[in-house]
Amino acid sequence: MERRKFLGLGVMALVALPATISAISSIDFRATKPDAWTAHKVDEAIKALFGDITPVEQGIELGLPSVASSGAAVPLTIKSEIDAKTVAIFQDMNPESATAVFNVPENGIVDYFMKIKLKATDENGGKGVVTAVIEGRDGKFYIGKKTLDVAKGGCEG
Repeated sequence: MERRKFLGLGVMALVALPATISAISSIDFRATKPDAWTAHKVDEAIKALFGDITPVEQGIELGLPSVASSGAAVPLTIKSEIDAKTVAIFQDMNPESATAVFNVPENGIVDYFMKIKLKATDENGGKGVVTAVIEGRDGKFYIGKKTLDVAKGGCEG
């Protein structure tokens, strides 16, 4: 009986350890960088999140449809071989540009899939750009962009 308790506690400790380490190393960007979440332009949001940076346009593969019939749930994939510390997604179709920011654990793989909302308006003509910025563990910043068309009324669709 004691052996089972010991093994059970050992398994629980192994499960709890990564969660504890992750919690220690993660950053709450909404709390620490609130201006990034209210910025209306992509460049302003990037500056509020990372400061004055000059990202290199390489190493990021963005997967988006060329044309989205509805902006309610546009599929987005982000892949990269860069040893990333942070991955941030921005877009220029909604009122606020920042979409998501992820802390990447050490030796983590950047291969993300998500769906984002994009709103086509008369102002943007249904055209928009999704931008991903990766902060590498090497201290450099990388950027990738992809343009798409969204049918008018996208967010409501």
